[in-house]
Amino acid sequence: MIRVLRPRQQPGWQLVVPGVLLLCAFIVPGIMLLVGQGEPAFNSVDTTWQAFAFTLHSPFWDGVNAVLNGVGYAGMLVLHGVLAAVLFVWRRPLTATFVLVSGVTALALTQLGKVVVGRERPVGAKVLTDTGSYPSGHVSATTALLMVLAILVSRWWMTLLAALGVIAMMISRTYLSAHWLSDVLGGACLAGGVVLILWWRFRNVCVKENETGGPRTIWAAGASRRLQAGERAE
Repeated sequence: MIRVLRPRQQPGWQLVVPGVLLLCAFIVPGIMLLVGQGEPAFNSVDTTWQAFAFTLHSPFWDGVNAVLNGVGYAGMLVLHGVLAAVLFVWRRPLTATFVLVSGVTALALTQLGKVVVGRERPVGAKVLTDTGSYPSGHVSATTALLMVLAILVSRWWMTLLAALGVIAMMISRTYLSAHWLSDVLGGACLAGGVVLILWWRFRNVCVKENETGGPRTIWAAGASRRLQAGERAE
């Protein structure tokens, strides 16, 4: 029997509801920061985690996190562009649009959140930082790209790598004292919510485009060919 790998069609609410909940998990702490003027109810958790992060410092981890600092924001945005360009070349313009819109929307909302909330960063950051600590731009950009890849590749190992990549970037930003714990959680929730809601809008046209886009395939078209081969064999 040939294993068919066609993507499972989820009801729309299974994407929309988690997406909205993630966006709420970003918005509510932002409001608490504004109302609490920098001292929200979760401030003690932030400071406790920050104190723990200081105990992890070593020359080796300083080097690792310096690399993550360089890759996590500008690098992720460049990779968004590269992925979109590859999809255009592979005749997947709508899928490329999904990739670009996901990255741009997450970036725009992240910068808007920084300006509106105006939270101060932790003292003693080991890297250069801009203004506005909430949410984390590095984590937002990383989450957006890795979630898009997990959706397009549609394999368990890519989902696992995406989760580990996001967690690594979250730990890195607090290790470098560039962000509070709530900042990195907010960045992940913001980008995750954006990608899920955009995929809900784009998924049908992307799957159809992939099945008819040409010899280079991702998951759906390859599975479609295997299914047809199995039907002929019967």
